Amino acid sequence: MRALAIDGAPWGLASGCGTTFFFLMATRRAMAKPLWAFGRSLARLVDVITPPPIRRKMSDIFCQCEGNSGQFEHDSGNPACKNSLLGVAMNKPTTVDPVELAHFERLAKLWWDDAGPFWPLHAMNGLRADYIRDQCIQQLGLPADPAQPLRGLRVLDIGCGGGILSEAIARMGAEVHGVDMVAKNIQIARTHAAGQELKLVYECCTAEQLADRGELYDAVLNMEVVEHVADLPLFMRSCAQVVRPGGVMMIATINRTLASFFGAIIGAEYVLRWLPKGTHHWRKFPQPKELEELLTANDLAVVERKGVTVNPLTHQFRLTRYEGMNYVLVAVRSQVSANLT
Repeated sequence: MRALAIDGAPWGLASGCGTTFFFLMATRRAMAKPLWAFGRSLARLVDVITPPPIRRKMSDIFCQCEGNSGQFEHDSGNPACKNSLLGVAMNKPTTVDPVELAHFERLAKLWWDDAGPFWPLHAMNGLRADYIRDQCIQQLGLPADPAQPLRGLRVLDIGCGGGILSEAIARMGAEVHGVDMVAKNIQIARTHAAGQELKLVYECCTAEQLADRGELYDAVLNMEVVEHVADLPLFMRSCAQVVRPGGVMMIATINRTLASFFGAIIGAEYVLRWLPKGTHHWRKFPQPKELEELLTANDLAVVERKGVTVNPLTHQFRLTRYEGMNYVLVAVRSQVSANLT
């Protein structure tokens, strides 16, 4: 994975050594929390300014420390959650990142607070639901139905969280299957949807489990998820396997650029405090061409790509040609597809 760097920065090595020092010191219980927070922030800065050889070494150290720091809970009574997390523990191929799992476990109760940490998802929900509707109509050739434009579609909302998008799509007539690896998210989503008479089913499981079961969907919604998974190629392959021939996948994420480092990490998490610190990890932001390569390798062709921007004063989101921050892409699987394994 490439990252931005200032070639020949004379203090790159010193910053790298300083970061290592803080990671080692963080093992001391008395100073663990403040030093870990500072070390993680410094590591993000070093990732941008340090020359590639040093950056790769420090990235390995950072990922090892970060991977060992997360503690998470799960629904031990749910076989899907239990089996997926067992895969993490036994080092089997999985898309589950335990650090990400722990982070969203802590935030689960706040999903439907539109003034809380998930306010961006509430603010952009109308825009993205309408975009999904329009793309499904266009790419799948749906008949005009103003009341329920997605009637008859089977839709997967992967990483559904508390169900903000799932409910919006179900209200358009689709049969929605919302899945998430955080058991508390699924409980909250089910509770919120109760009594609304929507064709909506929630399940705690992973994309690879759905692929193993042979599930197929007309549309797969992969919104603000790819930047949180542990194994992006495996995740994309699993998601592609559940798109029926002729079906569509939509992906929304954040580009890995200098603008996103300062905007999505420094600005949103540290300056404006729009998001909790640690919500995003800049190295995990995929660039559009990286996703396109993975989609092409899994028999999907990208047919549209748009940037998404937000007005920091009004919190209003809109589509744009600029893709340096958030972006969304649409991919269609061919009618005659190769057997993905």
